Amino acid sequence: MKLELDKTANAAYLRFNGSSIVESEEVEPGIILDFDASEEVVGIEVLHFDNRTIEEFIPFFNISETDTM
Repeated sequence: MKLELDKTANAAYLRFNGSSIVESEEVEPGIILDFDASEEVVGIEVLHFDNRTIEEFIPFFNISETDTM
C-alpha cells in the first residue's frame, strides 16, 4: 500500500497494489476509485483532501463507525 499526498493539488492517492488500472469512476464529488481487470478497487484518489474527514470514507470500506476511533 502506498499513500501519495500532493499539497499543490490538494489531493491524496492511496494505491493498494501494483495491478494495472483499467477503469476509474468518480463515486462521489472528488472521490475517484481505480479498478483493475477483476473490477477490484486498486486505488482511491481524493481531491480537496484538507476539507475532508475520515467519516466520509466509511462507506467505501468494510468498517463500522466504532472501528474508526
